[in-house]
Amino acid sequence: MQKIHVIARKEDFDAAKAPGKIAVVLDIIFATSTIITALQRGARAVIPAADQAQALELATASRDGRYVLAGEYGAETLSGFQPYNPLAMLDLDLEGRDLIYSTTNGTVALRAASACQRVYAGCLLNASAVARHVAQNSHDQTILLLCSGSRGMYSLEDHYGAGCFVHLLREYAGAEHVALTDAAIAALRLFEQNEAVETLAASRIGRRMAAKSMLPDIQHSAGIDTCPFVAELVDGRVVRA
Repeated sequence: MQKIHVIARKEDFDAAKAPGKIAVVLDIIFATSTIITALQRGARAVIPAADQAQALELATASRDGRYVLAGEYGAETLSGFQPYNPLAMLDLDLEGRDLIYSTTNGTVALRAASACQRVYAGCLLNASAVARHVAQNSHDQTILLLCSGSRGMYSLEDHYGAGCFVHLLREYAGAEHVALTDAAIAALRLFEQNEAVETLAASRIGRRMAAKSMLPDIQHSAGIDTCPFVAELVDGRVVRA
C-alpha cells in the first residue's frame, strides 16, 4: 500500500522523517515549470541553489564553465542573472549547459527534499511521466508531494499541482493500492473540480505574475503533459531520468 501525503509548504517538511520516502517537489509558478522547460530545451542539468550567493559559488566551481545563471528573489530577477520564468528558457542557449538556478521557494524546497531517498522535480508539464514512474518504482513507500509555497504561505497553484499528481498516482498504482491523507484528498478535490489555467491565474502568485505581463508563462505552466519525461535530483543536479 502506497501512502500519499501532501505537504503544504516547504517549511513543514521534516528532514528527520524523510529517509526512505519519495518526494515530488512542486513549484508550479514557476521554479519546477522552468526547470522542466530548461531540460526540454537541452540543458545538461539544472543545479538548484538556495540563494544568489550559493549560485555564484556553484558557477565558480563549474568544471568546464558551461553554465547559465538564472534566478529570482521575491519575483525580481537577480542582478547579473538571466530571467527565471519558463518562457525565458526558450531564448537561452542551454544545449549541453548546466542551468544554475536560484529561486525564493522552489530551489530551496528541492535542496531540502534531498533528505528523501528519491527526489523528483514535478509540475503539470511532466505530471504523467513522473506519476507513472513513481507509481511503478515506489515499492509501498510513502510518497510526499512537497508544495514549495511562497515565503511560508500556502500556494493555490502548488496544491492544484499536487492534486493532479494524486489523481495520476491513483490511476497508475490503482486506487485500491494507495492510501491518501486528508491533505492529499483535499488537493485531489481541488484538482478534479477546477481547470488548470483558470486556477493558476486566480492564485495570488498567478495574479502577481500576470501583472508583470507573464500570463503566457502561466498558460505554458498549465500545459499538462507537454514535457513527457522524468526529472530527478541526483547528487545536487536535476537531470532527465
